[in-house]
Amino acid sequence: MRFQVNSSSCLVALAALVLCAGTCAQAQAAPAQSTGNGAYMPIDPLANVRYDNRFDVSLGAAYGHQKAGPPPLEEGSNLGGLDLTASWWFSRRWGLEGTGRAYLGSSGAGINDLGIKGPFVSQYMFAAGPEWLGPHNKHGALLVHALMGGARFDSHLGQNSAQNVQYVSFFNNQIGPAAIIGGHIDLNRSARWVFRVTPDALYTRYSTNYRTPTTGTGAHNNWNFGISVGAEYRFKKKR
Repeated sequence: MRFQVNSSSCLVALAALVLCAGTCAQAQAAPAQSTGNGAYMPIDPLANVRYDNRFDVSLGAAYGHQKAGPPPLEEGSNLGGLDLTASWWFSRRWGLEGTGRAYLGSSGAGINDLGIKGPFVSQYMFAAGPEWLGPHNKHGALLVHALMGGARFDSHLGQNSAQNVQYVSFFNNQIGPAAIIGGHIDLNRSARWVFRVTPDALYTRYSTNYRTPTTGTGAHNNWNFGISVGAEYRFKKKR
């Protein structure tokens, strides 16, 4: 609970800092050009930011925390990867967003007689859902999304992965339901290009029950934190 409260406070502070920094930077960095009569006219690279595009796409370097197995496994895994996201806007405030995310990293393992320590694990998430454009101006915007879909968990334990996961207290390799709740912090660099930070709560439901992977007493609900940093491009086609 303490981790969730601290994370939320940090995200609010980060959003305020990014938008403030963008406003100050654009105000200071706007160059000027000379007119024929010697007067100088400022050039604003954000003058054409309109938020009326039909499509946009973003790609970022992603981080995600994950538990590779249920209790009593204490160690978590810190995974790195990519976050590819696209949106289709059907109104000024509302759009449909889809995302695909791939993570890879090492994880702590349960005590075992196989000599397995720090094996690699991977997670692939695919989700879609509504996206809402919140407070915004020409410098930046805050967006919120609630995405539902699935996740694929893999433990890379060699040829006998299906059997070894039991010895290291991991979830079995499987596809389970997933959700991504969070949003974007956008800092406009031009009318088309955006610097984007995406903090999210990542939900997955994995199981150690090999007969019914996502139902029954073997299923475990997991909430973890993820974030990505990258660039967004807004296509010219307007609504």
